[in-house]
Amino acid sequence: MKTELRSDASLILQTATRLLVPLLLLFSVFLLLRGHNEPGGGFIAGLVASSAFALYLFAFDASSTKRLLKVETQLLMGLGLLLALSSGIIGMVLHGQPFLTSQWWTLYVPGIGELKLSTPLLFDVGVYLVVIGVVSTILLSLAKVEE
Repeated sequence: MKTELRSDASLILQTATRLLVPLLLLFSVFLLLRGHNEPGGGFIAGLVASSAFALYLFAFDASSTKRLLKVETQLLMGLGLLLALSSGIIGMVLHGQPFLTSQWWTLYVPGIGELKLSTPLLFDVGVYLVVIGVVSTILLSLAKVEE
């Protein structure tokens, strides 16, 4: 991705940002996936991912940050809310259980082994997307993005 150099941003900040953003996003995915077993989860992971986009915004500009996000922030919020809501409804529809009752599935993936999927993970992914969407919307609004 080609970004324009800003005259008011430090070359050191821009270079460090190019290295740190992928690491922060990878760390946010780690926090997201470990969250339903240990401390972490969708909210903290979303804040870490949002901080990566905030760092990119400070180093470059708002239009470059929007290109890095690749999707509209309102779409992230809506999709996240839909995932979080559907994680609660799955138990109601499939088993007649109360809203937000956890459901677990085990899949066998060749080469990896057993993979455990659950509605708490689906809920955390929804929260993750909502947090990224909300924080990014606020940051981009403060930066006054011109379309």
